[in-house]
Amino acid sequence: MNIELICIGKTKALYLEDGIKEYTKRLRRFVNFKMTVIKDVPKQKSVDLLRKAESQVLKNAIGAKKHITLLDEGGKQFSSKEWSLQIEKLQFSHSNLVFLVGGAYGFDESIYQIATAKISLSKMTFSHQMIRLLFVEQLYRAYSIINHLPYHNEG
Repeated sequence: MNIELICIGKTKALYLEDGIKEYTKRLRRFVNFKMTVIKDVPKQKSVDLLRKAESQVLKNAIGAKKHITLLDEGGKQFSSKEWSLQIEKLQFSHSNLVFLVGGAYGFDESIYQIATAKISLSKMTFSHQMIRLLFVEQLYRAYSIINHLPYHNEG
């Protein structure tokens, strides 16, 4: 199983980068996980033009991979247990999963059109840099649930 998280823009806060590295290291025991960071696109005259420019670099990074899930505020929300069941189900039907984190203004319509699914990690809004750490931690949590490890406590 290969899982790739594709993001736009470098993670600037060291504490977020440290957390991402920690959970990426932990994930190696369960899955081939990779985070691809795409360089920020140059500033544009409007938000729409920025989203379009970002969509081009995202599509290039995605390539021919078929199962694309957007991390999007309008996506489906899961409990950690439900998320682990979703991951378990997906890994039986797909060998490559791609998750996308857009830039600060979200995704262009063309990215929504190629996506297979949308998920939201919360009703709250987080920075597109912070969501990377939250996603990687939740992915690790899902695998710890699947493998019956004591990381996840359920009351």
